[in-house]
Amino acid sequence: MKMTPDLIRSPAATALLRGFAVLVALTLTVSAILVAAAQEAPVEGAPALRGLLESEESTGLSATVIQLFLMVTVLSLAPGLAMMITCLPFMVIVFSFLRQAVGVQQAPPNMMIMALAIFLTFFVMEPVFMDAWQNGITPYIENRIDEAEAWAAATGPFRRFMEARVEPETLYTLADALNRPVPDGGEPSFSLLATSFMLSEIKFAFQVGFLIFLPFLVIDLVVSAVLMAVGMMMVPPTVVSLPFKVGFIVLADGWLKVSEALLRGYAGG
Repeated sequence: MKMTPDLIRSPAATALLRGFAVLVALTLTVSAILVAAAQEAPVEGAPALRGLLESEESTGLSATVIQLFLMVTVLSLAPGLAMMITCLPFMVIVFSFLRQAVGVQQAPPNMMIMALAIFLTFFVMEPVFMDAWQNGITPYIENRIDEAEAWAAATGPFRRFMEARVEPETLYTLADALNRPVPDGGEPSFSLLATSFMLSEIKFAFQVGFLIFLPFLVIDLVVSAVLMAVGMMMVPPTVVSLPFKVGFIVLADGWLKVSEALLRGYAGG
């Protein structure tokens, strides 16, 4: 298959590239904020850190090493950031439930499920990525705003997306567990919101997975009852029910219907 210019310029490819760039830019912004805070923070109480940052013999080298270390460390958090502030965990869990309910453990394989979940995630998150890119990343690249303003502008769309999906009970439970209650009318911290959002998405995914399991469970029960009624005790019910479950999901176009339901759920949210 040739990579034609139309395919490269397609909205899906643009959203994929810009979404990846937004996640990398967010991690770089966090690194820049940490470096700026480390350079501006008073270090009178930390002589070792003061000597490392202000050593005359190694001026520039120590700061460069620290910045490089912070940048590499924060960049390693990009996959976790993608898992926590997007709908990727929800998609992966639901598709894993669907595959397990059918009973075919390796079809589709894990890589294919992850790829499908990633592309559906970019379809859902495309407006969020574009908003973060235009209002936070682009002005920062053009030196029109500083790191703090870029962080607030880039994470604002993600914050609104998570607030629309997070369960208030989960948010308040985590806040009370840390003795950091969220004030009335105030915004929770980004770390608290991201953690609560991820836990809420896992809960919703298990609820959807339970509903997906029900029709396939009925097929297993019917097959087991028929085998027991005809006296075929030695035949595993899963072997007999597997073709019926595969036929059911093929006739119902189950993968498309589940994907459509997930997309409509986020569009409605």
